[in-house]
Amino acid sequence: MIVGPEWGPLARLAGVWEGDQGEDVAYANEESKVGLTPYREHSEFKPFGPVDNGSQILYGLDYRMAAWRGTEENPFHTEVGYWLWDSTAFTLHAAVGSETYGILSNKSLATQARTIRYEVSVDLSGDGVFAYQETSVIEHAKLPEPLIHTDRNTLRRIAEA
Repeated sequence: MIVGPEWGPLARLAGVWEGDQGEDVAYANEESKVGLTPYREHSEFKPFGPVDNGSQILYGLDYRMAAWRGTEENPFHTEVGYWLWDSTAFTLHAAVGSETYGILSNKSLATQARTIRYEVSVDLSGDGVFAYQETSVIEHAKLPEPLIHTDRNTLRRIAEA
């Protein structure tokens, strides 16, 4: 699919990306403490659109990502979703109870590791470079204070969409 001006700055993301400089600061269950885990990541962004949505005509990117610790065969984290945006650098905030960018949970996470705030900053301004930094504030059952869980990585395009 040819990605045109309808996708705005998100057109730069269309393709396949990889990065091996990831840093995950989180609670490590095996060690029962907060620690830093390096990781590598693979993300794919595929363009879609136009999609009629009432008075809007939407163009966006479907995405899939996976992250692995070291040389592990199975990813420790995966995501799927879509991106609709119109800027080359932006920050998204979400919080428990928000009616617009809310955080939901299931019963297990609500009692063991409840995320109460989330923020991600994305920078698409580099040519062939995609960087992000995210912070989750988590009320963890095994910790006396909320955990500041951070992830960051810089990915480079390895293939076009």
